[in-house]
Amino acid sequence: MSGESPILSVKDLSVAFTQAGRTTLAVDRISFDVKPRETVALVGESGSGKSVTAMSVMKLLPYPAASHPSGTIHFKDQELLGMSEREIRGIRGNDITIIFQEPMTSLNPLQTIERQIREILDLHTSLRGDAARKRIVELLTQVGIPDPVGRLASYPHQMSGGQRQRVMIAMALANEPDLLIADEPTTALDVTVQAQILKLLKDLQSRLGMAVLFITHDLGIVRKIADRVCVMNKGQIVEKGDVETIFNKPEHPYTRALLNAEPKPDPAPLQPAAPVMVKTDDLKVWFPIKRGVLRSTVGHIKAVDGVSIEVRQGETLGIVGESGSGKTTLGLAILRLISSQGPIVFMGHNVQGLKFKQMRPLRSDMQIVFQDPYGSLSPRMSVADIIEEGLLVHHPKMPAQEREAMVVQALSDVGLDPETRFRYPHEFSGGQRQRIAVARAVVLQPKFIVLDEPTSALDMLIQSQIVDLLRDLQKRRGLTYLFISHDLKVVAALASRLIVMRNGKIVEEGPAQELFKNPKSDYTRTLFAAAFNLEAASA
Repeated sequence: MSGESPILSVKDLSVAFTQAGRTTLAVDRISFDVKPRETVALVGESGSGKSVTAMSVMKLLPYPAASHPSGTIHFKDQELLGMSEREIRGIRGNDITIIFQEPMTSLNPLQTIERQIREILDLHTSLRGDAARKRIVELLTQVGIPDPVGRLASYPHQMSGGQRQRVMIAMALANEPDLLIADEPTTALDVTVQAQILKLLKDLQSRLGMAVLFITHDLGIVRKIADRVCVMNKGQIVEKGDVETIFNKPEHPYTRALLNAEPKPDPAPLQPAAPVMVKTDDLKVWFPIKRGVLRSTVGHIKAVDGVSIEVRQGETLGIVGESGSGKTTLGLAILRLISSQGPIVFMGHNVQGLKFKQMRPLRSDMQIVFQDPYGSLSPRMSVADIIEEGLLVHHPKMPAQEREAMVVQALSDVGLDPETRFRYPHEFSGGQRQRIAVARAVVLQPKFIVLDEPTSALDMLIQSQIVDLLRDLQKRRGLTYLFISHDLKVVAALASRLIVMRNGKIVEEGPAQELFKNPKSDYTRTLFAAAFNLEAASA
């Protein structure tokens, strides 16, 4: 590999964005190469320029607002930046493909999974009819979608976040590209599937001779999959080299800070004498399966099947499990955002069956941070308007000056510059958007928050800060959390109690520290092994 010519060569690349007459430099004269069969990782904080660099390779930036003051991008001796849109289409999706960070916004909500993958095959291959369908099923099987034939008619909203990401990976691999750009491809995946996907990418890379440009904030993944690493900070590559050198002998202070960034274990203590904040008893969420012309119900998807939980004030209940295990569905049911069966007691009141108007006074006390920040933030509202909206609904008589002060404080609490509050969500990176979502939840000063993968889109440094923030808010305000995550290291840092879910049921539960030390079920042991030793899980 060392003597081969690069398949991708980026030289002196700069990327600038111009808005309202003001130009901002997002990437500043970076250079790197990717050789055939090689994996090069771009690592850095949110907003460091990683994804912008990847989008430049694919020519997917919003031109002419985006520009390249300097640099070249050569792919197989072709200069990509000078290509017309028609010319780049022949390469994009065929020779170079990309896995995006946020599958819900990348997939068409009006088309089935089969149709979306078939579209790629129609554009770039001669496969049609049954042959195309067979290839689609094969791709879905490769990326670990259960019952791939049954899932062909599913729409994106009918799949979990992890399953949607796997569909994106299947689409990217459909035409066996020469270069795969993977922009946080395992962000939405649970640890066991993450290990499977990384192994899949390695196997495909070996079989196809495929090069991979891997963008991530997870340094554990980088160590397992990358050959070389480029560390980015504020639009520049501050250090690059082979994996062993970067991890064992980092030279730049920023690289050392990244390697040392990990949430500190300091979970909220158990509160056996505290009042019960949330309680469910045999909670069920069953989705009907309808078939035939008359759309008769022929069965049910048992997303949550008889789950009983109890969360006391000031505690954090961690919920872990694979994608599709029912974690998020449980959280949504508790907040009465989806229909369910079985009592849900919130602050001593059974809220099951309450109508919209009856629930509204309770909404300020129960908030949620969604997994997909881009999909949950209105693109038509500024950040200030998004965060202020809840205050307008629940505190309509609050003076405007006080509301603005609370918005500014919320942004400061989550590590964002309050001066950016007049910008729109698309002007922020994925990690920054997640911090906006956290600010929107905490600005109302709720008593109970469902945190659905709140750190999944965040780089390691900011992830650690958000964990510290959540812990600090909990201590100061007596907050109660329902923390849903596939990142067990983050769960271990925050959770008082832990529930392990699989196929809609609770497999194991107990005090978090005890469960981490001594898991009893085989499934829990497998899950923990995947989280703390990816090599063992993917072997």
